Amino acid sequence: MYPYYYYRGNNWDHILMLLRQSLYAEEMVCSMSSELFHIPETKDLEGNDEMHSHLVPASYHRVTAVGSAQRLKNGEQRETIVQTMTTCIINAENQDRKVREGLNTMEQNASQEYKAFIQVIIKWQEQAESYLMQAKEAVKSMGYSMPAENEQQTGEALY
Repeated sequence: MYPYYYYRGNNWDHILMLLRQSLYAEEMVCSMSSELFHIPETKDLEGNDEMHSHLVPASYHRVTAVGSAQRLKNGEQRETIVQTMTTCIINAENQDRKVREGLNTMEQNASQEYKAFIQVIIKWQEQAESYLMQAKEAVKSMGYSMPAENEQQTGEALY
């Protein structure tokens, strides 16, 4: 009945919810992995420093994507807001790959006592990535294109 693009300006609430879910999962990853720095047995766990060097920009990009989606949901309609959001989704995805590598290194090097804890962090990371991917697909389904994937995008503070 309606052309598919009818939803283009009316579906930001769904994308915002997906991005918020991704950010929530990221909060758990940040909290749990940072806690390891404060536990004597894991304060120097191999992979944690490197993982955090990618977790921090991944978090920044998620926060920026959420803020952009909130502005779109609130009725702002500038294409530059969409570009900011989509660029940040791609940048977060790119950082997530390195976060995952760091978490795998941490799991391999952790004592048996902490492996299950790190596996929970990995599950949260999987959730963060899954919700981000769903948001990306929802944006695409609305007729928007995504920036080139697998390369760092420019246009805002990059880490």
